[in-house]
Amino acid sequence: MQRLLESGLQDRSRAVLEIAGLAERIPPAALVRMDMLLAASPAPEQGLHYFTRLRELQAPAFERLTRSAAGLRYLIAIFTHSHFLAEEVLEHPRWVIDLLEAGDLHRVLDAAEFRMRLEASLPPGLPDPLALAAFRRRQILRIVIRDVLGFGKLPEITVELSALADAIVEVAYTQIHDDLVSRFGRPAFSGEPADRPDEAQFSVIALGKLGGIELNYSSDIDLMFLYSGNGATTGPERITNKEFFQRAANQMTAMLSAYTAEGLCYRVDLRLRPDGRLGEVCISLDGARQYYQNRARDWELQMMIKARVAAGDRALGRALLDFLEPRIYSTTLDFSAVEALSATRERLNEKLAARRPARRAYPPRGTAASAGRTVDVKLERGGIRDIEFVVQCLQRLHGGAEPWVRHGGTLLALARLHDKDFLSDAEYGQLASAYQFLRHLEHRLQFADDLQTHTLPGDAAQLELLARRMPAAVLTGGSFAGSFAGSMDTLLAEMRRHFEQVIEIYERVVHSASARDESAPAPAVRASNLVRALDQRAPSLSCAINAALASGGLDRGYRAFEHFLERLSADDIEKLDADPARSAAALDVFEHSPYFAEQLIRTPELAAELGGTPEVETDADPAPFEMSDLRRWYARAMLRIQSASICQSKPIFETLAETSGLADAVIARAYQIAVEDARAAHPPQDSSYRPADQMWIIALGRLGMREFDLASDADLVFVLADSDSTEMEYWTRAAERIIDLITAYTGSGFLFAVDTRLRPNGSGGPLVQTEAAFQEYFARSAEAWEGITYMKSRAVAGDAARAEAFLHQLQETDWMRYGQSGRSRADLRQMRLRLEREQGAAHPLKAGRGGYYDIDFLLMYLRLKSAGIFFKVLNTPARIEVVESLGYLDRSEAQFLSDAATFYRALDHALRLISGHAEGKLPSADAQIETLGKLLQRWTPIPLAKLAEIRARTREIFDRLFA
Repeated sequence: MQRLLESGLQDRSRAVLEIAGLAERIPPAALVRMDMLLAASPAPEQGLHYFTRLRELQAPAFERLTRSAAGLRYLIAIFTHSHFLAEEVLEHPRWVIDLLEAGDLHRVLDAAEFRMRLEASLPPGLPDPLALAAFRRRQILRIVIRDVLGFGKLPEITVELSALADAIVEVAYTQIHDDLVSRFGRPAFSGEPADRPDEAQFSVIALGKLGGIELNYSSDIDLMFLYSGNGATTGPERITNKEFFQRAANQMTAMLSAYTAEGLCYRVDLRLRPDGRLGEVCISLDGARQYYQNRARDWELQMMIKARVAAGDRALGRALLDFLEPRIYSTTLDFSAVEALSATRERLNEKLAARRPARRAYPPRGTAASAGRTVDVKLERGGIRDIEFVVQCLQRLHGGAEPWVRHGGTLLALARLHDKDFLSDAEYGQLASAYQFLRHLEHRLQFADDLQTHTLPGDAAQLELLARRMPAAVLTGGSFAGSFAGSMDTLLAEMRRHFEQVIEIYERVVHSASARDESAPAPAVRASNLVRALDQRAPSLSCAINAALASGGLDRGYRAFEHFLERLSADDIEKLDADPARSAAALDVFEHSPYFAEQLIRTPELAAELGGTPEVETDADPAPFEMSDLRRWYARAMLRIQSASICQSKPIFETLAETSGLADAVIARAYQIAVEDARAAHPPQDSSYRPADQMWIIALGRLGMREFDLASDADLVFVLADSDSTEMEYWTRAAERIIDLITAYTGSGFLFAVDTRLRPNGSGGPLVQTEAAFQEYFARSAEAWEGITYMKSRAVAGDAARAEAFLHQLQETDWMRYGQSGRSRADLRQMRLRLEREQGAAHPLKAGRGGYYDIDFLLMYLRLKSAGIFFKVLNTPARIEVVESLGYLDRSEAQFLSDAATFYRALDHALRLISGHAEGKLPSADAQIETLGKLLQRWTPIPLAKLAEIRARTREIFDRLFA
């Protein structure tokens, strides 16, 4: 094996011994063939070592495979490209022998064939996660051989990887469904229309790379679970359809994600479902439609370009996707939506980049080794994500008028955009070439060790090996010939070239319209035909719009306001024209709150809440409301409160108190409805028992302090009077019903998320617990931070007097345990610094050094020193006043902390008004920073530019008090 010995081996003496051992078992002709193939491989020494181990561990299989020219090629492909698959071959050489005997490596397997093979390999009953993981690895072995030897092109490889995942998900769900049916009966559908099948259905929607049929070797699979609607199972033990399908979804996620001796099958990511981590794991078809019609953000619609049905009932999943399609694609070339998406994308990239491992890649050309940085082929500017983003933007902009370009796969979508002349020949060639280069690179990074990585290795030797593993055609543009002669320099040069070309196209496609806008006429001349048409019908409104355009009071919100006007009836326009205060408020909201602008476009009748006196009385007592009416009432009241905050510059803590009162009213009414619902469905054990207000709902966190805001979660715990403990089952059902009522997605809207994890023992503890159980836990088991958390608590439903007495006693327990011992200072400081380490980078405004949590924690600590005094409700300014009056802060520090707390709450409030959800850091887009600064001025004299000073001074006070 002279060629091999001359190929630059690191340990030549070991290689000589290994070659001698192989020569004893391999015929001369086969040895010559091995010599030639190994010497030309990317990692000849690694391959030689694995051949030696195979001979030692699996001698019969070694002889069978090395005597076959094809078998030898398959082994060299695996042994020199993938450590984890090489180890699998040493344990399961039969896998390669079966490939050799099947002779089907030159064709693409679809999901149906993968499913047939999987079902044939499994015993009856629920699949074992180990069996699923082993099947996946066996099929990955086949696909990698096809990939490395050039038997399949990139699109064929990603199609097979996606089909494999589809088959495993389908088989797992089918078996889990059948098992649940055997226990609970079939889920019967009880909704409208009547022509739906009697049996409720379940559908698995694939998103991301799996949805686009372009999965990579070690990707998460992004899934959404959908069921057809309400009803209950038909078995002796009946459960609701919702519970049936949630169990199925949870079991399937656990089964696919379980770690086994063969690794895991797939990491299942459900965060792209409606409302992300806070959303239901499985959502009804109607709930999903309402979410995407009324609440989904623009990036969520763009994400659905790749959505497809991967498993379960195809018709059900297709019903949702057909509903979404006209909402995804635009019929105009309005780049303002693309610019907004670009800002979202930048925030996403920053969050993902913050999680990258701190490894250094080989430095770019012209830099010193010490200046090297991590290079992520997915997130790097000009990388895979940029290409996908450009394609999706073009699809959204042109897909309304040209359905041909609607497709989830990136390469096929590129080809279709080119077909319709939305990309030039050069642009298409550059984007397609870059995408294929980077995906090949990504694949070789991943199948080496079955790792989910997109980052180039950290030293030159590893980069050199990676380059040799790349197909020659991808590096040189030539035809594939099985050569692995690439070099590190060639790899880096090609990568830089592709990045640069993609960046240039990205800037031209995504940002060209904004560049054209810079040379547009002055805002006063920009009024559209629609606005000019108002001159006769609504002269006051037309005048207000033109004045706002001329003064800059309506700039970024102009296009959205036009869309709003298009949705108004003639009567609505006349009402707006006749009410200058309301029209001024509408212009102000559209300019400063994209979130509420979107709501007004979707539901124009909400405009009645803007300005002075609302046309519909939103302060009415909601006690008689049913939940559908309550949700509508909540939406109107929330807009009224928040628009007053924007337009009237109401003090921030007044706004937060009003929003908290709104949440209180919702919880109180949900409590009343749930008590009746639980009594009807599952009556108390004692027929004479009369449930009323014996369970208390305690609010903690922001709602507990009356600082609840738009898109806040409600931290709630449920306490049952000791005297009623025999009816714990009834009250637990009532509490579950309360949560369902508040968090449900319906056609009438969504209220807010509920978090119950602050109860004793967290998620592992009972949902409802008695007074005595709380007292026992906080007297003996609770950590300091848990006890102190309850010092920001108040009752929001149930018997108010008994609940207040309970909280008073609980806080006395906390003070006795923590306030006198001095433990709290060290415990609180340790917890605060841990939050800074774990969350500070992602949420610097709250958890970072000098952020709002510094103020919160020091006030909790000082509150403990106040001799157990009980206060029913204290927001942050009131807490500061109390600790100052007790002598724990001097006047200047108290004033600064009050100003800083107002600044932080105002900043958080402004971010929520812009985006509609909580944000942990400042946006990166200049336009959003400018809007943020303007909003902030309405509630605090401290400018955004003073943020660094506020943080530094806050931490200084924190350090002094916790020293």
